[in-house]
Amino acid sequence: MANHSQLNFQDASSPIMEELMGFHDHALMVALAICSLVLYILTLMLTEKLSSNTVDAQAIELVWTILPAMVLITLALPSLRILYMMDEINEPDLTLKAIGHQWYWTYEYTDLKNLTFDSYMTPTTDLPLGHFRLLEVDHRVVVPMSSTVRVIVTADDVLHSWAVPTLGVKTDAIPGRLNQTSFLANRPGVYYGQCSEICGANHSFMPIVVEATPLANFESWSSSHPS
Repeated sequence: MANHSQLNFQDASSPIMEELMGFHDHALMVALAICSLVLYILTLMLTEKLSSNTVDAQAIELVWTILPAMVLITLALPSLRILYMMDEINEPDLTLKAIGHQWYWTYEYTDLKNLTFDSYMTPTTDLPLGHFRLLEVDHRVVVPMSSTVRVIVTADDVLHSWAVPTLGVKTDAIPGRLNQTSFLANRPGVYYGQCSEICGANHSFMPIVVEATPLANFESWSSSHPS
């Protein structure tokens, strides 16, 4: 959960989000090195006299052609690795279908029998003490921790987007199309997200709440939850 005046990402709660945060820091270090080099060269150009070697030098031209290519490679290789990791879904332990509506979510646990429910935002007047306004819902998505969960995302009316930042998940919900993603919550907790695609007047009022619990608690919840 993000805090007021927080400048960095939320704490990662999945391996994919840890990889994304690591790549973010890696890209920032590359950008810092480039800015430092450019600033140093600009300072030299302003303080030193230009010589014929500076104006016409094939060695320098070779360097400023090869160096950007090497920088792009150092950014592209880890980026492609993470993209393939996010796209790879091998034998998920649980499949969840999320259907976007104006303006609520419907969830179907396709591996379990008759476990389907709608998830609406909890109105401020009904909000329990200590819960987050505009982020809490009447029915949370409960998943087992340390298990690979495949999420099939679609929409019933307009474009939506199922996004939970701390899990590193953001997938568009498109009417007539099934998109899929996956996540693995590596610790128990309650993770908040929101629809991340402008979908109408109440776009700001269709939050997502994912609760990761131990497997025993999840089995108890799934057997007692009414459809």
